Amino acid sequence: MPLINADLHIHSKYSMATSNRMDIPTLAVESAKKGIQLVGTGDCLHRKWLDEIKTLPEVADGIYGLNQTKFVLTVEIEDTDRVHHLIILPSISKAEELREAVEPASVNIDSDGRPNVDMSGAQIAQLAKDAGALIGPAHAFTPWTGMYAYHECLEGCYEDMTQYISFVELGLSADTDLADRIKELHRLTFLTNSDAHSPWPNKLAREFNRFKMEDITFDQLEKAILRESGLGPQMNVGLFPQEGKYHRSACIRCYQQYTLRECIMKKWRCKCGGRIKKGVVERIEELSDTSSHPEHRPPYLHLIPLSEIIMLALGTKSIHTKQVKHNWETLVKQYGSEVTVLLDTELDSIEGVDPKVKKAVRMFREGKVKVTPGGGGQYGKIEIIKDDETLPVEAESTGEFQRSLLEF
Repeated sequence: MPLINADLHIHSKYSMATSNRMDIPTLAVESAKKGIQLVGTGDCLHRKWLDEIKTLPEVADGIYGLNQTKFVLTVEIEDTDRVHHLIILPSISKAEELREAVEPASVNIDSDGRPNVDMSGAQIAQLAKDAGALIGPAHAFTPWTGMYAYHECLEGCYEDMTQYISFVELGLSADTDLADRIKELHRLTFLTNSDAHSPWPNKLAREFNRFKMEDITFDQLEKAILRESGLGPQMNVGLFPQEGKYHRSACIRCYQQYTLRECIMKKWRCKCGGRIKKGVVERIEELSDTSSHPEHRPPYLHLIPLSEIIMLALGTKSIHTKQVKHNWETLVKQYGSEVTVLLDTELDSIEGVDPKVKKAVRMFREGKVKVTPGGGGQYGKIEIIKDDETLPVEAESTGEFQRSLLEF
């Protein structure tokens, strides 16, 4: 049965703070280079973006295509509590119906691809159900707009619609090992998506899902997310959560990090006078009520984009240098896609690139990296372990779901 790589949460050029290159032709080309077969359109309630989506042929049930890339209709919506919800829709007609239902409650539906809607999470979930769509909290642990930033549990957000929720998007600062510490999430499928605001190779599909699906249709995607008929997620691929800028509790002014106990003692005020923003780790610590994983949970592979691996290997400060671009393009052209290089290619067969790049890819596959956690709005820092350096405790595998690629 085919394995499908899918990034189900991105944004179009019509969302705030996005690249004007987030258009359908560019997304189709760059997704194919990344090795992503199925991409969420994002922003499908925005009138101009929906009109552009309509120009695509429907190549399968609820799936629209351009060249090798398939698109499924998706949108992120913000409710009255500032919680963000990801919705995956079965057709353009259902997107039109959902738009009609939320338009009276939104002041920016046509000025921002991610609309603010004057509705609760439960009301939005009911509309999603009416449209035959899938819904779940987007980047559920993010301290500004995640569900767990404002609610203690799923029911607090979705009320009597809680059982209709079928997935949780982990976001960049969390992974399976962290999220599964909350028992109520065990029944749900975890999604890892990029939330990309630009199409460049270090943003688009920086996190993605690998599903077992017989074909790329909405029905097959729905069954895979619901884990029905032998279909389902086979792997979550994402950044090391320590890289996330809200991974640990930290001051939003000076970025000094604190434990949960220290935060409470200091009443969430830093010694510099700045406010301490609660991190994903500390929020999950507050909610944690189990240490197990459900049997259906697939492995989580920590990885960073190939362009960033090349940048680290060559010691450059940007992915846009000629050296990085040359090595990235050489590998993608030789093996067909970035995902193939990172996950599936025999390393001994890699040729035509700087030897340091080949070595760096091996190090990442073996999990030989060191991560300095981010927090307070500052991203974490990742380094490759040197030959004479011992793998630090914080970078070693700490559970069944944090393993190197060699163990898959």
